[in-house]
Amino acid sequence: MLLLWLVVTITFLLVRLAPGDPAQLLVPPTASASDAARLRGELGLDRPLAVQYARWMGDVLRGNLGESFATRRPVGRVLREALPVSLWLGGGALVLTFLIGVPVGILQAARRGRALDRVLTVAATLVYAAPSYWLALALVAVFTYGAATWGLPAAMRLPAFGMRSPGIELHGGAFVADLARHAVLPLTILAAIGAAGVARYARTSVADVLAQEWVRTARAKGSSPPRVYLRHVLANILPAMVVLFALSFPGVVAGSIFVESVFAWPGMGRLMVTAISARDYPIVLGATVWYAALVIFANLAADLALPLLDPRRAG
Repeated sequence: MLLLWLVVTITFLLVRLAPGDPAQLLVPPTASASDAARLRGELGLDRPLAVQYARWMGDVLRGNLGESFATRRPVGRVLREALPVSLWLGGGALVLTFLIGVPVGILQAARRGRALDRVLTVAATLVYAAPSYWLALALVAVFTYGAATWGLPAAMRLPAFGMRSPGIELHGGAFVADLARHAVLPLTILAAIGAAGVARYARTSVADVLAQEWVRTARAKGSSPPRVYLRHVLANILPAMVVLFALSFPGVVAGSIFVESVFAWPGMGRLMVTAISARDYPIVLGATVWYAALVIFANLAADLALPLLDPRRAG
């Protein structure tokens, strides 16, 4: 709880000290200074910073995250509408991240120092270092404008914006198929970047296990390569991978800000960008509370799961 309090308190101070006046952004361009001052008073922004903080923290302790400046809707309701989108997108990307990254890392460790390992290392480094918004825009250019220009098959022309096709009412399987097509590009971006990082981590972990004496002994006794990797290597890196999975989940959900903005997905990331631009303090602070709680919960879950996966760490 102390860590959560520190995070939200620092965020409160940072957003309030940032330049920009929410009242000036909300009033019409023709409004007078008195109109802006009146709105500032309605929002409680004319009070001392300490009073604003005490009032907001008291509401949070009662489970009330306040009301959005821009939409005048309860912050909790706005976040509940956006969170499922980010959870679905981030959760799907995280599963793909580990399904791709761990096998690639194992393959690199098994071919350590060879040409395949060097090629995959360079590719993973380039993908991991590239900005997510740049990769997103590149894929949009390739699979929309590029696909139409180059005469690619219709199946390769993927929608770039939104979660569903506008102006069409779909149900059942057709709705799921349309949603899946819209999810290909954002999921590809998030999974590719995540898999690149996981592959590097898995490569190092697997290489360390392969260098152990007991692995060489198992090979000398005639154990087949699949048995060595499944029975010995994978079992020994599993605790570290599960912990990494738990700790990565909040980062993937929070890290989808640029991807959701580029592809116009109405999730937490896009909501945060809009709220920051509009100086919508309650939305920014409410999302920070949820993100911080998610990170703390993920760390706690990892700590509880580790003894179950690795009995040596129990007690």
